[in-house]
Amino acid sequence: MHEGITPVTMPKFGLAMTEGTLVGWLAEPGATLAAGQDLAEIETTKITNVYESPAAGTLRRCLAAPGDTLPVGALIGVLAPDDVPEDAIESYLAAWKTAPEQDMAAETHAPETRIVEIGDLRLRIRESNPPADPETPTGAPVLLIHGFAGALENWTLVENALAATDRVIAFDLPGHGESSKSVGDGSIDHLAAVTAALLAERGIDHVHVVGHSLGGAIAIALAAHHPARVASLTLIAPVGLGETINAAFIEGILTADRRRTLEPVLAMLVRNRNLITRQMVEDMIRFKRLDGALHGLETLARTNFDGTRQIHSLRGALAGFEGRTTLLWGEDDEILPVTATQGLSGNIACRILPETGHMPQLEQAEEVVRAIRAATGNRS
Repeated sequence: MHEGITPVTMPKFGLAMTEGTLVGWLAEPGATLAAGQDLAEIETTKITNVYESPAAGTLRRCLAAPGDTLPVGALIGVLAPDDVPEDAIESYLAAWKTAPEQDMAAETHAPETRIVEIGDLRLRIRESNPPADPETPTGAPVLLIHGFAGALENWTLVENALAATDRVIAFDLPGHGESSKSVGDGSIDHLAAVTAALLAERGIDHVHVVGHSLGGAIAIALAAHHPARVASLTLIAPVGLGETINAAFIEGILTADRRRTLEPVLAMLVRNRNLITRQMVEDMIRFKRLDGALHGLETLARTNFDGTRQIHSLRGALAGFEGRTTLLWGEDDEILPVTATQGLSGNIACRILPETGHMPQLEQAEEVVRAIRAATGNRS
């Protein structure tokens, strides 16, 4: 592939967005565009937004037509300098799935969202199942655990890719998303116990666990308390391995209540600030206004963080886990410093992702999927 080629993909305007409809192109094929110039109009179930050109270059291909509905990440166009030859463009296109193939995959692996009751709690879960193949037995499923102030939609890009080959379960932690807002004492052990109960309710006795940030800490605690049930751990910038945390981020999540104050807080999550859309900010503001939501977040913050200090260390618990452990960390993480990876057991496969912030599942979804598949042994 020619390094001058830039893909134009269906953007993600909000955490809940899984697909978009092209309303129309705002530039003609062959047009020379500046980075940030209006390129297309995209409609979601909530809003219609203008999609800005991700880079400077010539619009060499328009692959989607007005009215086409495609999943987030689908290739809809190609930008490249005029000196990039046509055969290089064609080779690039050959490496991508076609839009019909993506549509078929989206339909085949469409996740099912439901509410399940765990004791006094109601948890929203989203479960995806791969297509039935009698010659390919399904292995242990993959459980995705999001972080502080997150929701199961944080995993959409990763979940969609994994669902082609694996049973995948994502859920809103207590105090988050559409789950009950009670977080108990707010401890990692309490949340791990709820997670274990969810697995039991779903009839899962062996699972590959993927956890991000606070969800990573929950994954470690789950493995410590139920080692026989955890087949592998894939941890993305987990809480509990370092000593410090960005107090400004935690405080901002708790106190910011307007777009102008919350947007810079959410921007700390990623290196590419363009990923934080107006819709994401508004979704967070609406969530915090739900009855009990802010109290739950405050309890979690008070129980696990003291200013810039992480209260609980999980290094010992992680060292005691005998299963496969993979650690992913963004080199430019502003929430939990990448220095937390230092001094860990040599049995842990650690990968530092360049030009990536605290949410690799948004910025480097392909790398995250690759790591999970390596851990599960499914490299399809």
